[in-house]
Amino acid sequence: MKYRLVLVLCLLPLIAVPVAWQGNLVATRRYMQEASAQATTTLRLAVSALSGHLNRYQALPALIADHDDVKELAMRPQDRRLRETVNTYLKEINALLRSSDIYVITPDGDTIAASNYDGPASFVGENFSYRPYFQDALKGVQSRFYALGTTSLKRGYYFGSPIRVGDEIRGVIVFKVDIETIEASWQGGEYKLFVSDPEGIIFMSGSPEWLYASILPLTPDRLSRTEASRRYANAVLRPLPVSLSTLFDHQLMRIATGDASREYLVLSQYMTEADWTVNVLIDTASVKTQALTAVAAAMLLCGLAGLAVAVLWQRRARLRERLLMQAQAQSELEHRVEERTADLARVNAQIEEEIAERRLTEQQLRQTQADLIQAGKLAGLGQMSAALSHEFNQPLAAAKTYADSAALLIERGRTTEASDNVRRISGLIDRMASISRHLRNFARKPNEKLGPVPLDEVMRDTMEIVTARIKAANAAVNIDLGDEPLVVRAGSVRLQQVLVNVISNAVDAVEGLDDRAISVNAWREGDKVILTVRDRGPGVASAIAERIFDPFFSTKGVGKGLGLGLSISYNIIKDFGGNLTVSNHPEGGAVFRIELATSRNQREAAE
Repeated sequence: MKYRLVLVLCLLPLIAVPVAWQGNLVATRRYMQEASAQATTTLRLAVSALSGHLNRYQALPALIADHDDVKELAMRPQDRRLRETVNTYLKEINALLRSSDIYVITPDGDTIAASNYDGPASFVGENFSYRPYFQDALKGVQSRFYALGTTSLKRGYYFGSPIRVGDEIRGVIVFKVDIETIEASWQGGEYKLFVSDPEGIIFMSGSPEWLYASILPLTPDRLSRTEASRRYANAVLRPLPVSLSTLFDHQLMRIATGDASREYLVLSQYMTEADWTVNVLIDTASVKTQALTAVAAAMLLCGLAGLAVAVLWQRRARLRERLLMQAQAQSELEHRVEERTADLARVNAQIEEEIAERRLTEQQLRQTQADLIQAGKLAGLGQMSAALSHEFNQPLAAAKTYADSAALLIERGRTTEASDNVRRISGLIDRMASISRHLRNFARKPNEKLGPVPLDEVMRDTMEIVTARIKAANAAVNIDLGDEPLVVRAGSVRLQQVLVNVISNAVDAVEGLDDRAISVNAWREGDKVILTVRDRGPGVASAIAERIFDPFFSTKGVGKGLGLGLSISYNIIKDFGGNLTVSNHPEGGAVFRIELATSRNQREAAE
């Protein structure tokens, strides 16, 4: 019996080696699949983030190219006054949209206006005729291109749009988007991400040392195509020492850095519109370590089980030999075996609990990542359709009220009053047409001329529009414009637009409260007119005071506001040369303060 036991123990290593090798392969395949699934999710998130960032700016070049001053400059590129006007306009738009640069190029490739015209790296006077985005836009198509700027030496994504005057293309407007903010989020994470162009050159990377390195051989054809477009300016291109292989149908990439090298599992996705490839790399060392750990744990468990079986076998043999003479020793031995078996059961239970906890954690991670992807899909809502819906709602409601009232007056034979209602409806329609023009020019200065506007007339027209809303909320508006007629320098329609938004917000703030009084006061301070609108609502929390004028920011519930009213009002007052602020009243409620210049009937300049 002892010889048999010795023989089994001698054969165990011979059996354990192939079993461990095969087990390592199985465990490695499993963990590689899990790593590939996680990297796939990360890849989708990265592609979604890049696409969303670029698509935000896709339609903007065509809108800027349609600006009257830009078209005029394309026809008269030597006009110094027009150049100054367009330079200022492009700088304001660039700051508003938080883009990198915007500039205008003539058909011969010369830059005549730019948002950075007053900077040390101004594009004005530079020739970009060699850029593909310029060549494609000059053919009449919306173009895209990504490159390292030859003047600014900053990487960016370029959108080009032709400037059409009639049926002719008189120039190109170029919109450059900064991509370094997205790249910064890639650094220091579990995964390594980089973006490569069709020639295999790395254009974006969470590892700065990989920039402008090529994962494909730098053949003369690839170098000539890259140099023809000057995509990377004077950057030194170099090959990245990589070698490709496969393991269990997974693509592997080994990258040499100095005297060491690392092997990565790589997943890629080609972005058609951007013409680049997004790559996600995960170090296989952690995957292999997990596989070895799992195999070692399994072998240890098998060894313990084998040891327990061997001990049991040996003890049982001895018990059979001494069954009659050592009954007490047999009982003690069985007790020891039971204790060891219980220990193994506890170890197994702990391992199973750890596995269950890990699976639950992975399931929660996948759900969180799915939620992030869904949130990315919702980020592409357009601003213009939402703005039109918001701005047309109140005039349409007023027009409906006048129309219903006119029908009743006609039935009663009061045609004079009905005609007056029809005239009011016509005025509201004119106002909506004017608003649509203003909303179309939201990103630029409107063409409406500024002039003297009597404040009392604007307030009277405003109250006609918001009266129905005030009655519905059972609120009261107390207006005190002082004894002196106040005349401000503004545009009548848009000033009325601001007052409608501010007073409507005040009505929303007091709705359902005990004190629903709203105070509107105006007075002169030097060469300015101050108008305040105070409500008795909860006021403005300090946490949101800085964001209250941001587009799409709203404290109302879902379906009760688009968050555009105050943002549009703020920009309108800025166009008037005034200021719109909000604060909390010491006695409670919010106070919106509008400051406008007074009008002394002097010659007014066009906006």
